[in-house]
Amino acid sequence: MPRSSKMATSLAAATFAFIASSASAEPVKDDQLIVNGEEEIATEAPAPPHLDGAVGDTIYSGWLFRDTETRAMQKDDFDNPMFLFVDAGIEAWNTREGTAEKSCADCHNEIEDSMKGLRAELPKVTPEGELWSLENYVNDCRTNRMGAEPWGWNSQEMKNMTAAIGVQSRGMPVAVEIDGDAAPFWEKGKDMYYTRYGQLEMSCANCHEDNFGNYIRSDHLSQGQINGFPLYRLKDQGAVSTHQRFVGCVRDTRGVPFEAGSQEFRELELYVASRGLGLLVETPAVRH
Repeated sequence: MPRSSKMATSLAAATFAFIASSASAEPVKDDQLIVNGEEEIATEAPAPPHLDGAVGDTIYSGWLFRDTETRAMQKDDFDNPMFLFVDAGIEAWNTREGTAEKSCADCHNEIEDSMKGLRAELPKVTPEGELWSLENYVNDCRTNRMGAEPWGWNSQEMKNMTAAIGVQSRGMPVAVEIDGDAAPFWEKGKDMYYTRYGQLEMSCANCHEDNFGNYIRSDHLSQGQINGFPLYRLKDQGAVSTHQRFVGCVRDTRGVPFEAGSQEFRELELYVASRGLGLLVETPAVRH
């Protein structure tokens, strides 16, 4: 075996040994996510049939794997730092831009009404047969309706807007479609979820399926549910998108990630979202 392969195998073995030897802890069982003292959001649900028992009988929100202080931040919109970005997104919603001098509100009216439920069903297949995430829809409106420049996938402006749109679906069930036209994209996303990447030769499943509940260093591994994105990540001291986190996870394997917004990551997003069917949208969540 070449020296590089031996090194990669040793690194992977050491990583798995580290996880296996780390402390294990169940998700929190004695707390409820009740936002602003009035809106209860269920944080666990029966596992969807297509998981075939891979995570047991129950799927859990990442909220249940966070510490007391972090969970508390998500319970109150005044304490949730993501609402600074939500407010900025709502301001942008009402701001006229581009050669058409239009705002989002000029076409879609009030964000609370027109965007309700959208976050819950994305990504989805367009009439043209393409798989689009929320960011694709935002930029399509900007370029084709407003005559404005597209935003970068992980730009602050995009995260502001997707957070403002996402919160309109908070408390609604994740509702992505995985059959019909979506099935080929879903299958590719599933393949990617179980593919080992990087020098450590690790897949998404190695952490979020095989080892959820274990600690790796100071991080309590969750099931990797994405029903709260975009979210505020304390480690980054800012807003983080789903694809931004995908990039970070692949880099953690010491691999070269796909681009945020790439076809590969949109397919992965669809598959990972489907692992949360039964959970409710928590956007904007707070995590470590």
